[in-house]
Amino acid sequence: MTELHGIIPPTTTPFTQDGEIDLNAARAQVRWMIGQGVHGLATGGSTGEGHTLDPDEFRRLIAATTEEAAGRVPVVAGIIVDSTRDAIRRGKAVADLGVAALQVTPVHYLFRPDDAAMAAHFRAITDATGLPVIIYNVVPWSYLSPALLVRIMADNPGVIGVKQSAGDLKLVADLMATAAPGNLIFSAVDALLYPSFALGAHGAIAAILSAAPRACVDLWDAVAAGDHAGARVLHTKLLALWNAMVGNNLPACTKFAQSLQGCPAGAPRAPMPPATAAQQAAIRAALAGLVPAQARAAE
Repeated sequence: MTELHGIIPPTTTPFTQDGEIDLNAARAQVRWMIGQGVHGLATGGSTGEGHTLDPDEFRRLIAATTEEAAGRVPVVAGIIVDSTRDAIRRGKAVADLGVAALQVTPVHYLFRPDDAAMAAHFRAITDATGLPVIIYNVVPWSYLSPALLVRIMADNPGVIGVKQSAGDLKLVADLMATAAPGNLIFSAVDALLYPSFALGAHGAIAAILSAAPRACVDLWDAVAAGDHAGARVLHTKLLALWNAMVGNNLPACTKFAQSLQGCPAGAPRAPMPPATAAQQAAIRAALAGLVPAQARAAE
């Protein structure tokens, strides 16, 4: 638990034009991320198009990530499936690979389990896999309230934290105020990382981190050092990048931002479309204001 903190980018999954995983590119992205100073990596999440991975692809991707990271930073494995059985199977499939934790969404089909079934879902996963779990609170129709999240963490020590997403900073604040001291609260409110860190979030796992990892590390360091003026400058620049990226093809836009900085990102997996010409122009402009040297070098 103590090693999970700070800037933990959710890596993108490089696909070839025919939709196959490029594991060499995935390994190169791990090296690039670590070179940017990140504190950990999350692989197989929504930014990584984890919902499109079959079980074999999932294991191979996590294996390549942990092997390339080689213990330099912790790796979190993302699980996005629709049943307790499948979540357990995926967790067991990577249990021997040295992952620090599993990042697990609530089930994301249309029907929401009640609170007791939701708690039982995460209990079954932690009991069966023996791995710590971070709840990825992102599914709008299967959203977990702060009270339920705190209750699950209190009743199940295997659930070590929450990744709070969906743009709601108030829920981050509520979790920080009500969770036990040992619980980990990560922000996935990409547009509001600065106030998340100022509130005391233990870190972030969010797409913007993969698009501009060095700037996000600098933001984390600035808040830790009490340099709030510098942090606000970085916040404004990161907000411009987020506004250029956000959309239904966010993973593709994240990949385009990475490619401008020399990071192998590959194509999105169909049917997700690549970044449009308008998105590319906006991302290029925002990124040039944030990391001008890298952006210029890629032109």
